[in-house]
Amino acid sequence: MNRDNSNLLRNIASSAKRELADIVIKNGKIVDVFNQELLEGDVAITAGIIVGIGEYEGKVVIDANNKYIAPGFIDGHVHIESAMLTPVEYSHVVLPHGVTTVIADPHEIANVSGEDGIDYMLTSSEDIALDVYYMLPSCVPAVSFENAGATLTAEQLEPYYQHQRVIGLGEVMNAPGVISGDPAVMNKLQSATAHHKHIDGHAAGLDKEAINVYMTAGIRTDHECTTPQEVRDRLQRGMYVMLREGSAARNLREIIKAVNAKNARRCLFVTDDKHLDDLVNEGSIDFNVRLAIEEGIDPILAIQMATLNAAECFGLKDRGAIAPGYIADILLLDSIEEISISHVYKAGQLVAQDSKYVGPVVHAADPIEKMISSINIRPITKQNLELSITNATKQANIIGIIPNSIETKHLIEEVDVNESLHFQPSIEKDHLKMVVAERHNALGTVGVAILKGLGITSGAIIATIAHDSHNIVAVGANDEDILFGIDVIEQLKGGIVIVDQGKVLASVSLPISGLMSNQKFEYVYEQLDNLNKALCDIGFNQNFNPFLTLSFLALPVIPELKLTDQGLFKVSEFTHIKVEV
Repeated sequence: MNRDNSNLLRNIASSAKRELADIVIKNGKIVDVFNQELLEGDVAITAGIIVGIGEYEGKVVIDANNKYIAPGFIDGHVHIESAMLTPVEYSHVVLPHGVTTVIADPHEIANVSGEDGIDYMLTSSEDIALDVYYMLPSCVPAVSFENAGATLTAEQLEPYYQHQRVIGLGEVMNAPGVISGDPAVMNKLQSATAHHKHIDGHAAGLDKEAINVYMTAGIRTDHECTTPQEVRDRLQRGMYVMLREGSAARNLREIIKAVNAKNARRCLFVTDDKHLDDLVNEGSIDFNVRLAIEEGIDPILAIQMATLNAAECFGLKDRGAIAPGYIADILLLDSIEEISISHVYKAGQLVAQDSKYVGPVVHAADPIEKMISSINIRPITKQNLELSITNATKQANIIGIIPNSIETKHLIEEVDVNESLHFQPSIEKDHLKMVVAERHNALGTVGVAILKGLGITSGAIIATIAHDSHNIVAVGANDEDILFGIDVIEQLKGGIVIVDQGKVLASVSLPISGLMSNQKFEYVYEQLDNLNKALCDIGFNQNFNPFLTLSFLALPVIPELKLTDQGLFKVSEFTHIKVEV
């Protein structure tokens, strides 16, 4: 939100009670995130800004009916594309959950569509009720071991720093590049620093020595902690720690154990990647706050982490608290223990009530044509999917799924082979075939591996969401369904599909760069519900989100084994390895 300096005199007059405030909220209990206590008093608002706490009269009076008055929540790191919605529709989902500001990283769409993707996200988030700030994607492509749809250099990113809603450089995930001083990485870090912008980290699996290097490079945050000790290590070295609870990575209950009253001011909440159905059914940052409270964090402290801490982390000095001079992003809560939200106000205007968006209607911007035509694949044959296992022991390197985590295990197990000495999927051993096929420039590169832990017994799941290069990713019990599903995905212009025995059981079309729908969220939610129901038909009965799990199996910066379009990748060695041992 941009403040209008012409309102300054009017705001001061309202604060000094020479003029009536535009809005006054009465009869509520104010959550004071500074002193960690509750206050009694009116909240006066003029021109979207809180101008006073005390006794005020206003042109409009809102009776809080003894509810709690809290600041709007801030999501400190999110990829809007993971919700499969345009920013407009995304705002309609998260505002009812109390999220009034997000710090977004558009590196998903940038890896597919480059600068066009960034431009689209900036344009399509203008004039919506949700404040969307952006961190520029630092790793397009994420690594050099896969084929993405674009490459973004420091010189290409430089002009975006002039945009008022671009506040930094997004998660720097090329740890070897940072540690070795890779020139391309250094150029991006130096450019962000020269513009006095923030730099986000991505320190998955990094030890204390590597954190020293990240901090020295000016990288100040990390959202990849999976243990309490990792949280402490980063806090000790001056980082802000982002406590993540998304759809695939569900780490909060474990890592919140490291948080206490002494160090909580350096902690904030993020969702990172969260599917639409989980946003609707669980919530966004409000869900993180509830989990923290369930794990013993004081409710007001948890609210502080979701508001003031996030604002201060990113230098957003005008939000994060119920206080004079702050934007009137306000939640009315029936309970601070349960974080039950009845009303959401954005800059003093009601935008959500009783879990429904009631704010202004804004139409989503139309993407350019080539973003709608992002699926460009060379024909894939059964021969492309063959995986030779010729060793005598039939031992293979296998990707092992860790439920509700984006990390994987490196397994070595005996697998089944056919008479041609090619890997044969086994339902009994839960050994499935996994495929990643390049889909941006018809290069024809196809990576094939073995996956354990998904547990489907027939058919295949195919998608164009595969972090971060977003090639086609597929897992199936047979080659025929994998090939059929890839054909269906091409016809859909991107999306997610479940097939079995040559039939489509369910699908969601995501034509915007193969990542986002151009439909309203209610329609997309219905399609996702059909996908979830179809999972039962192919035998899936696990307690995790298979679509998000699948999407991260191609991300070669998260331990331990991943698959790119160029083959099986061992993250600890940062190199491709053979499937057969």
